Amino acid sequence: MIEVAAGILIDQRGRVLLMQRLPGKHLAGLWEFPGGKLEPGETIEQALVRELDEELDIEALGSEPLISLPWRYPEKTVRLHALRVTKWRGEPRAREGHPLRWSALPEIKVVTMPPADAPIVTALRLPAYHAIVDAGAALAHGLVVATANAGSDPRRSQSGRARRTGDESRAPRIAAGQSRR
Repeated sequence: MIEVAAGILIDQRGRVLLMQRLPGKHLAGLWEFPGGKLEPGETIEQALVRELDEELDIEALGSEPLISLPWRYPEKTVRLHALRVTKWRGEPRAREGHPLRWSALPEIKVVTMPPADAPIVTALRLPAYHAIVDAGAALAHGLVVATANAGSDPRRSQSGRARRTGDESRAPRIAAGQSRR
């Protein structure tokens, strides 16, 4: 299995940096996140720093894991490690001739990307935090909650949207990380 580090750079306007694969390469012409294969003995973070320097002429100063996933192409299997680059020095520029573009996350079309990158785009589109609660207990205490299966909650329509029951305005709402005491 080929280990690959991919860097997710997001600018101050919330746009994500993509680069186009060069002609003659595997999946040529598709748009992807910058990065590349780990060299023997390298950690994922070391490979990311090296690849971003080689491809974009930037120094990655901080990163955090976003998602890691195996992917099988007909000709090879990779494990893609996507890291959100939290801090870098320099202005990204294509050192190897790759076309670059900054794209707003909602405008990224996964059909123009390698299939292994689609789950990364999905992970980027998820909220940063999720509250996980016991829905039965929350409902018993009068909290308004969203359930994974809208059909199991009689206050939900077939579309999954909450229907008004008349008492929503009195139900307390709890933000993630807070408790009701």
